[in-house]
Formats: sequence, structure tokens, C-alpha cells
Amino acid sequence: MGSGVSIIEAAIGEAQHGLRLDRALADLLPDLSRERLKALIGEGHVRSEQPGRVNASMKVAQGQLFTVALPEATPLDTVAQDIPLAIVHEDTDLVVVDKPAGLVVHPAAGNLDGTLVNALLHHCAGQLSGIGGVARPGIVHRIDKDTSGLLVVAKTDKAHEGLARQFKDHSIDRLYDAIVYGHPLPPAGTVDSWIGRSDADRKKMAVHREGRGKHAVTHYRMIDRLRGAAMVECRLETGRTHQVRVHMAHIGHPLIGDPLYGRERKGFKSILETLGFKRQALHAKTLGFIHPVTGKPLLFQSALPSDMQELLSVLLV
Repeated sequence: MGSGVSIIEAAIGEAQHGLRLDRALADLLPDLSRERLKALIGEGHVRSEQPGRVNASMKVAQGQLFTVALPEATPLDTVAQDIPLAIVHEDTDLVVVDKPAGLVVHPAAGNLDGTLVNALLHHCAGQLSGIGGVARPGIVHRIDKDTSGLLVVAKTDKAHEGLARQFKDHSIDRLYDAIVYGHPLPPAGTVDSWIGRSDADRKKMAVHREGRGKHAVTHYRMIDRLRGAAMVECRLETGRTHQVRVHMAHIGHPLIGDPLYGRERKGFKSILETLGFKRQALHAKTLGFIHPVTGKPLLFQSALPSDMQELLSVLLV
């Protein structure tokens, strides 16, 4: 089967008797996700001592022995770069990063390098076990380039699957600090809408009628009443593209400095120019989730970055 292939033996026990093969192997091989095992079975990397075709849905019996040929993870076709990172937490399965404003999360057209992924490939060299068979950091959520704050990234297939599941069922605890124009009335509430691409500008997202786009829910509350502005805490129930930015603009209180959703208001231009503040005033301050492998609850906090602290101090009444 060639060098670079690990052979793992899996013996079906009493607890796996009668289960589908993919589920049984996921029980026996906790470092591999069920989706990864399905792919390995489909690619012919799982074999049985017994004659006949092996497939993911076949029922297994106690005493059966299967061999899994695990190919070495393919390197990601993205260059590793030594970019400084603020690591909040790291273990064998995941890493939590406090991302600065200005850092793009994932390579894309216009940003092929200099991203968080490039930085993580360097930082995690030799530690990435292969997500979907590729040695890459598992990006399960993103933060806009000019938004700062906490981001969790998977290092293993199992962690990637577990984190993705938590994001899908909206059980992740996420709090953002935003500095917005005006004073929201009521000072606390919920924005419940559907968000999709804007008809007028494909670079922007917009609130649409029910059923168009994706359902999005943001809970907000005003923390500080400022001069012509407010510090608002936003709790995300869902995580849609530009969600906080779109929702706050939708209720008439766009984020200060937001180039897409916030028109500059009278009296703020000179303040922002003096401070050199050129981004949306948004910071992902709290991130909480269940560790996808150990089951331990984790909660992380990030202090308001200096540029937003300066803006806040200037706007204090």
C-alpha cells in the first residue's frame, strides 16, 4: 500500500454488534470522524477478512476484524508563513486565536497569502493530523478581516466535526462588543430576520423577507451611552456573514467606521481621522463551547483592543 500509509486494525466488540460499519469504526477509532471513515470506506481503504464488498452501511457482527489503511495527510496547497499570532489556548485538538483587525482568515482571490490559515500552517507544522485527508487547519467559523477577536480552529478531523456540529446547532456562546451610531431604543432587544446577498450590491448582505437567505438572530443590549453613539453588546444566536453589522444597521444603528453598512455621521469624521480609525468598531470578546474531544466546557474572553478603547474614551459623555 506504499510508505506513508498507516494500517489500523479494528475488532468489532459486543458494543458495536449490529451497527453500521462507519458508525462502528467511529466508536473504535475516536481520532477519525464518521465522515472521514465513510470516505476511506468509499475509497477502498477499509478491508475485511471476510469475502464480499465492504460499504459504510453494512451491518457488522461481534468478532469481525477490519483493517483501515490511513494514507498520510496530503499537504495543503497553501504556503506556511511565520506571522505572529496571539494564541489564547492550544491543545492537541484545537487552537483558539485572538485575531487582530486587518488579518484575513482564509486565502481567497485578492488575499492569497498573509492570512490566518497561512500563519496556522506555520504555527501548527507537524501537528495537523489531516482534516478530510488534508493537513490543514479546520476553519469552522470566520471573523471579517476588519473585525478583531476570538476564533477557534480545529487541528484534527474529530475536533473539526465536533465543532462544526456545535456551530450548526447554535450551541456556541459568542458575544461581540460594537460601538454604534446613536442610542438604540429600546436599549435591549432581539433582531430576528433573514439575511442574504444584497440585490443592489453583491459585496453586501441585506435583510430579506422570510425564507430568502438564512435565518439570523442577534440579541443586543446597550452597555454604555456615549456622545452620539453607544457601546452595544451583541449575543449571536446564529452566525451569518456580516450578521451584527447588517442587523445593527437594519435597526438604524450601524457600526461606527463600517465602510459597507454605516454612512459617516456628522461630527464623527474628524474624530475617526484623528484616531486613524479605519474599520468597523466590532470585537468578538467571548467564545464558549464544549471541547469536541474531552467534553470539557471552555470559555474564553478577549479584552477590547486599543483602537476601540481609544474611540470609546473620546466618545464618553
